[in-house]
Amino acid sequence: MQLSEQEIVRREKLTKLREMGINPYPAALYPINATSKSIKDSFEEGKNVVLAGRLMSRRIQGKASFAELQDGEGRIQVYFNRDEICPSEDKTLYNEVYKKLLDIGDIIGVEGTLFTTQVGEKTVMVNNFTVLSKALRPLPLPKVDADGNVYDEFNDPELRYRQRYVDLVVNPSVKDTFIKRTKITNSIREFYNAKGYLEVETPILQPIPGGAAARPFLTHHNALNIPLYLRIANELYLKRLIVGGFDGVYEFSKDFRNEGMDRTHNPEFTVMELYVSYKDYNWMMDTTEQLLEKVAIDATGSTQVQVGDHSIDFKAPYPRVPILEAIKTHTGFDVAGMNEKQLREVAQKLHIEVDETMGVGKLIDEIFGETCEHHYVQPTFIIDYPKEMSPLTKEHRNNPALTERFELMVNGKELANAYSELNDPIDQRERFEEQLRLSEKGDDEAMFIDQDFLRALEYGMPPTSGIGIGIDRLVMLLTNNSSIQEVLFFPQMRPEKKQVQLTDEEKVIMDILNSKGEMALSELKEKASLSGKKWDKSTKNLAKLGLFEVEKTEDSLVARVKQ
Repeated sequence: MQLSEQEIVRREKLTKLREMGINPYPAALYPINATSKSIKDSFEEGKNVVLAGRLMSRRIQGKASFAELQDGEGRIQVYFNRDEICPSEDKTLYNEVYKKLLDIGDIIGVEGTLFTTQVGEKTVMVNNFTVLSKALRPLPLPKVDADGNVYDEFNDPELRYRQRYVDLVVNPSVKDTFIKRTKITNSIREFYNAKGYLEVETPILQPIPGGAAARPFLTHHNALNIPLYLRIANELYLKRLIVGGFDGVYEFSKDFRNEGMDRTHNPEFTVMELYVSYKDYNWMMDTTEQLLEKVAIDATGSTQVQVGDHSIDFKAPYPRVPILEAIKTHTGFDVAGMNEKQLREVAQKLHIEVDETMGVGKLIDEIFGETCEHHYVQPTFIIDYPKEMSPLTKEHRNNPALTERFELMVNGKELANAYSELNDPIDQRERFEEQLRLSEKGDDEAMFIDQDFLRALEYGMPPTSGIGIGIDRLVMLLTNNSSIQEVLFFPQMRPEKKQVQLTDEEKVIMDILNSKGEMALSELKEKASLSGKKWDKSTKNLAKLGLFEVEKTEDSLVARVKQ
């Protein structure tokens, strides 16, 4: 492992601490009795406190020093005075340990008394301190010049998502996002628990990936010698519990879909699904309005939240717009009753890309998604979807071509999907068989037939309404984040490129080549000034690493950096 100069220095300090008999990673409990927040909230001059945190800044002025300590609740100023810490003649703890062997980022515990500085800053006068964890890597802290300009901020998304632990330390607003996420999920739990609904857990490894139209992840169980799928939804298991006699069940479900990644999609994501017996989708719309109004207030203090350039109000009630009306309003086409061929023609006229695997349901979904979705910024229920789009949904009570389904649109994106659940086992079997036909046609997101779920329905499921709410998207809205990666502690990332360790000779060649992009091989060899043996070994290895290539032209051999 190649270390930077700062990393080498920190390791040397680590060794010196150990040589002094100081364990830089002690095992014993540290008796904290205060935090930065509790000190500020109930400040009492002269009070003795014990707290711990990460050293984030310091200003050493001879025998005294002001520093900032950061704990889980914020920062507080601490004051180190040599004679206070070292009342005897031995000043080693201050002069050597504090001044020379501690670094920004180290975690320490301090014991001291509270006082207020001349400028009114609440501060801890340190009587003693303990090294709790020596940091071997420097934190990427931003720098501020005399004019207030900030430099070297840790704001590269790639690095922030890969090293979330660093992101949380140096960017306090990131931590606020995840605290708010917990407030959101707690608020949802409070709402449902107050209604007497039971939070449950259902399988993540499933023999059939049911409950949604999506491409699953496939794995293998060695002991049983069977394929298993990571769940794409928990719907069918929750409905089994309704069959079993529970009146209302909900689950915060980790779902997995083996599809693309972008700013609003991660292959692993969180959905809250709720199923309540003897209810329908009208009741569910009313309930969802009440829920989201409460959640917005609990998380932000208001029903109005800023999302990008839009102010979105979660105050109930929300408009209810039939999907076919929405398409007619925004495209001018009345697609009600159209067959697959007619829908393809409409899509073509609207310049929407479709393929042969798409049936009626997917075509309507594509038309709505491309031409209508973005218009619904304020919370809006899009209702009454065609039957072909909704294989698990009850037929509409007034129109057999439609289903009792709604999707909640907010800021131009789907936030929730809900139904009056289909509980007719014969109708459900026919819908599953239609999905099988789509699968045979090449639709790799068509649903599987779940025979056990059909068996459960045959025992009788009461009229039920169910909903799935995308928790990640809800958090994005309530924290004003446009990327799903910002609301996941550890989002899925592409494999990290390994840093290639080059020899000194290889570095010479690459430095010359990088400055030019490409040049004659003979000129490169001359500029590198390497022996024949070192030249041959270095160029061969660079080619093997995929950094360097040589192309034969009419006049000469040309070396270039390989893209």
